[in-house]
Amino acid sequence: MSQVKTDSVNRSLSPSELYKAMDEELKALKDSKAYKYEVLIDGRMGPTVNVGGKQVVMLASNNYLGLANHPDVVKAAQKGIDEYGYGMSSVRFLCGTQKIHLELEDKIASFVGQESAILHSSCFGANEAFFTAILQSDYNLANYNDMIFSDKLNHASIIDGIRLARIACKNTLSKPYNHNDLGHLQELIKDTKSNDNYRLKIIATDGVFSMEGDYADLKALTSLAKAENALLFVDDSHSTGVLGANGRGTSEQCDVLGQVDVITGTFGKALGGAHGGFIAGKASLIEYIRQKSRPYTFSNTLAPMITMASIKAIDILSSNNELVQKLHANTAYFRKSIQEIGFKILPGIHPIVAIMLGETQTAQILSNELLNHGVYIKGLWYPVVPKGEARLRAQISASHSQSDLDKALMAFEKCGKSLKII
Repeated sequence: MSQVKTDSVNRSLSPSELYKAMDEELKALKDSKAYKYEVLIDGRMGPTVNVGGKQVVMLASNNYLGLANHPDVVKAAQKGIDEYGYGMSSVRFLCGTQKIHLELEDKIASFVGQESAILHSSCFGANEAFFTAILQSDYNLANYNDMIFSDKLNHASIIDGIRLARIACKNTLSKPYNHNDLGHLQELIKDTKSNDNYRLKIIATDGVFSMEGDYADLKALTSLAKAENALLFVDDSHSTGVLGANGRGTSEQCDVLGQVDVITGTFGKALGGAHGGFIAGKASLIEYIRQKSRPYTFSNTLAPMITMASIKAIDILSSNNELVQKLHANTAYFRKSIQEIGFKILPGIHPIVAIMLGETQTAQILSNELLNHGVYIKGLWYPVVPKGEARLRAQISASHSQSDLDKALMAFEKCGKSLKII
């Protein structure tokens, strides 16, 4: 905590001093326009939401396919409660496993092109679980190290998972490589090869990078991992249900479906927008994680309503790709139109559209003005993104109508001109 000061490094803070320091730091965040405010919405999540009694276009949700309120998904959730109750009240190896959890694991594994899968309470928990389970100290050899190569823009859950692994597994080392820079990754691997004492090498990357809206070149990464005898780990949270002709993720987009060693993902974004995550890979890997994952062993599994709703979401996607194609069309339209208005965006094809503004205050002010004009969108700034690269992150949905998108674009143009941004 940057504001905390004491007279001596040997004197502990009293609770009152701690709270005072917290208040000072919160005030500093508000004064600098970097304070994160939560906006109260009334009712369901959808292409538009109710804010203060007014319907506004929602551009800040991960509800990419509109499945959060799809009638069949809602009905499946209700059926889950009716048939299986509200929750399990314990962990699976103690109180048992319901057949719907096994069904969801089978369906998500097949959908992302893997042999097997294991459910976790979130993808954040799944990512933390993977690294510590695979690299834990009791499986390491005293004279060997394990190395993780991680993209510098990877999600916080991968970063925290690696940090935990390095603490829990003294033989674990990590090297970050420049974002989507295959040449830099190859250089780091080459440096590592000069040391014979590395037992396991893992290349870790997001499938889609949530702050940028770009995706990893998995075709190149799978080839590199195979050539270097490394394990390729991909967090596909923002890609499952989104990229590829059928929404099967970054591996489908890059034509390497079934060739990635480990895929993690979430049911909390495109696949219904509720809760829960998964790890998918070879059957032996998943069984090992089922024995060794602390978040799996010590956390309740998904509630029946979420489990059955997630099954239905996958069934909808598996039956046809209409929602995925509508999402792609909406995304292309918005990306083209927002640039024609005069805003600068990061290039890409993903429904995450990073609208670059530069300064934190500009992002905050434009976000507030857009809400006043009927558009809900949030800003991102340091330390979430680098200094001087503050942005608004628009997230397009298949459930947006043409009029929804046009209303948002008109508001962008009006607010952008009035604030002299464009």
